[in-house]
Amino acid sequence: MENDGIRCLKKFFHTSIVVLLFLQCFNPSLSSGFYNVSFGFGAIGHRVVTRCIESEREALLSFKQGLIDDYNLLSSWGREEHKQDCCKWLGIHCSNRTNHATQLDLGWYHMNEVYSLQQKGQQEYPEYYFQGKMMSPKLIELPHLKYLDLSSVNLTGTQLPDFIGSLSNLRHLGLWDASFGGRIPTQIGNLTHLQFLDLSYNHLVNLENLNSWLPRLSSLTYLDLSENNLSNVHDWMEAVNKLPKLTNLSLFYCSLPSPLIHSSTLFNINSSKSLAHVDLTFNQLTSSSIFVWLSNFSTSLVQLGLSHNNFTGSLPDVIGNMSSLVSLDLSFNQFEGVISERHLSGLSRLRSLSLSSTSLTLNFHSKWVPPFQLDYIILGSCKMGPHFPNWLQTQKSYRRLDISNAGISDILPSWFWEGLSHAPEIDYVDLSNNQIRGTITNSQINFVCFSRKLNLSWNQFEGQVPPLLLKASSSLFLSHNKFSGLFSFLLPVNASHLRLLDLSSNHLHGELPDCWTHFKNLLILDLSDNRFFGRLPTTMGSLLSIQTLNLNNNGFVGELPSSLKNYTSLMVFDVGENKLSGLIPEWLGVGLPHLTILILRSNHFYGSIPSQLCNMGSIQILDFSMNNISGSIPKCLNSLTNLALRGSSSLTISHYYNVSSIGLTLLYDDEASLIWKGIMSKYKSTLGLVKSIHLSSNRLSGEIPSEITDLVGLVSLNLSRNNLTGQITPKIGKLQSLDLLDLSNNQIHGTIPTSLFGISGLGKLDLSNNHLSGKIPMGSQLQTYEPSVFAGNPLLCGIPLQTCSPEETTPAEQPVVKNQDEDNDGFITPGFYVSLGLGFVVGFWGVCGSLIFDRSWRYTYFKLLNGLNDWLYVKVALFRQRRMLVE
Repeated sequence: MENDGIRCLKKFFHTSIVVLLFLQCFNPSLSSGFYNVSFGFGAIGHRVVTRCIESEREALLSFKQGLIDDYNLLSSWGREEHKQDCCKWLGIHCSNRTNHATQLDLGWYHMNEVYSLQQKGQQEYPEYYFQGKMMSPKLIELPHLKYLDLSSVNLTGTQLPDFIGSLSNLRHLGLWDASFGGRIPTQIGNLTHLQFLDLSYNHLVNLENLNSWLPRLSSLTYLDLSENNLSNVHDWMEAVNKLPKLTNLSLFYCSLPSPLIHSSTLFNINSSKSLAHVDLTFNQLTSSSIFVWLSNFSTSLVQLGLSHNNFTGSLPDVIGNMSSLVSLDLSFNQFEGVISERHLSGLSRLRSLSLSSTSLTLNFHSKWVPPFQLDYIILGSCKMGPHFPNWLQTQKSYRRLDISNAGISDILPSWFWEGLSHAPEIDYVDLSNNQIRGTITNSQINFVCFSRKLNLSWNQFEGQVPPLLLKASSSLFLSHNKFSGLFSFLLPVNASHLRLLDLSSNHLHGELPDCWTHFKNLLILDLSDNRFFGRLPTTMGSLLSIQTLNLNNNGFVGELPSSLKNYTSLMVFDVGENKLSGLIPEWLGVGLPHLTILILRSNHFYGSIPSQLCNMGSIQILDFSMNNISGSIPKCLNSLTNLALRGSSSLTISHYYNVSSIGLTLLYDDEASLIWKGIMSKYKSTLGLVKSIHLSSNRLSGEIPSEITDLVGLVSLNLSRNNLTGQITPKIGKLQSLDLLDLSNNQIHGTIPTSLFGISGLGKLDLSNNHLSGKIPMGSQLQTYEPSVFAGNPLLCGIPLQTCSPEETTPAEQPVVKNQDEDNDGFITPGFYVSLGLGFVVGFWGVCGSLIFDRSWRYTYFKLLNGLNDWLYVKVALFRQRRMLVE
């Protein structure tokens, strides 16, 4: 029986082989996947099955060769025996029926998931997982591909290849952030089965041919061309309007112009009637006809984004007729006029409303009950006051509320806190920049849990800060209010979740308690402009994650605690305008590699500037002014590498910080008080442009080191009111970025270097009250300054001071003449030189010759000189004797 069974199996396998050979005659692809089949008959048999089609495997391997795989994510791709089946390779999917490769997915989302598993979730997210010089033309040998995603594969600015139009079976093409440049080939219009097209975040330009290929994609439902340049595509609406199945349209940040409108464009019978998601934000749209076009989709639109454009006038009535709209964003436009209940009463499905930064006025009846329940209420800078908007009481579950700068001058109603207590999770609440009054008690916020951000700054809140408010938020902004009382009441609570605490510009007072271990995860702390006093507690060193510490303008005394040297993430450290003392700590330049702003201004620090501070490679603003610092300026300051770079990469000094357990981050823009051109001002929106060294009003001595001119990125250099000596270095002209240079009230001598001419942008200059001499260099903007810039230098002359006398002008100080051939002085002629020679001969021999050849004249001449000498000696002796008698 056993032998019969083996014979039956052999017959079955032989029969199968015959059938396969027969089928191959009609369709070779059906059996090509089984080319690597081996049988062993020592037992039941052994089989290795490879489904991958050989030509497609070779095409994929050729594609791999054109990629740089730094993270070795394509390790499963290869020619080795155990890697032969390309259908098992990462990112590849094959048809179970035909074995053809139908999907190639090396896009960012898929690769990020793979990489996260590889790194066990502990990785930093790379910008690119793969890089390459071009998209391999071998992909054309994958004609059965339906899904192709190479998003965020860095293809280094190459043009989208023409052969992409030959992949006629494509349904999904995702190439966002692939660094493509140039034009989109018209061949892409051959992809008539394509349903999803995402070419966003590339560098595509010159897309005037949009109308020649886009309307041919008749199956398209999703189109995203965001972050490409469509500034010259005036017929974009006409092209889009010819896509009958389109539901999702995203043209974000494309520099879109207002479209050329024709009646056929607005009401094309073949156009989509089901457009649901439209994002046209960050463009240059102005035409109200956009809303006429959108009225075609009033029953289908679910999401409409038109923010950051140039729309004007009142809110179009068509908005109120959209009976499916869930999200409406019209923020950052120039809309004006009044919004009443009639504009919003028909939007029963609305969940997100953003009208911020417009000139709209929201005028609702105090008893109006909206038909919607909003998740996102973003109405910052809309006019809503003076009373607190009562309709908000009907909104029970919002995640975000922004009614900042809304002209509200009212007492915060008690129901406001009650409504928040029912919310499951709050992203943020922003009531800032109003005139809202009242006190906040623990009982009001006992059940409130803000998981992320609460901003009550720039209002009129009074009383003590309730301790439970620290437990209610990850980011707490309470600055510029009238909160008062002792700070110690805040610290019994455990606020380990708190990331940001801003209590600046209030009336808080007292000593800081030594309990900062409760705030161990704090990233940003601003207690400036209050009335705190006493020493800084040593437990502040437990704030190991701190990035910004601002204690400016208080009454703190004593030395900086050495425990602060643990602040390895610190970027901004401002303790100016206090009563701190001691030596400048060396650790400031040793263990704080990210320190960008260091302000010790207006304290009682003494001693010299430690050379360790030259290690602060990230420093951008260094302010030690108004202290008792002595010694010389370290020559090694040219090691401050950030100041040796011209310009700045950002207008602000910003950093992201995590504020929730799910990894959401917020952006924080730092602020600093700086003395600029004699005026104390706060800088925030342009703080990133300021590169400054301010050492004025100390007791510094010695020369200004020439090495400081290597800091070519300096915008402000203030060394005034010290005891500096020596001359202004001739290399001063290297500081081409200078807007302010103040060397006044020192003991600097010598002439003003002519290289100072070259600093064309020098707006503020002060060289007064020094020992400068000579003539102010001519031919530059130095003559346009007020005389006070050069005052207090008695030996200095020239415009704008008094005119120099001839003996005060040396050849080196004469104005530079660009072309000596143009100096046509009428006295300088050949006859002048002849007369000069004759005059010298007659004068010399007329005087010296008579003394040489006539003895009596010679004796008389020397007798006269001896008599003059005796007379001067007697006069000097009498003068000295009289002075001695007077003393």
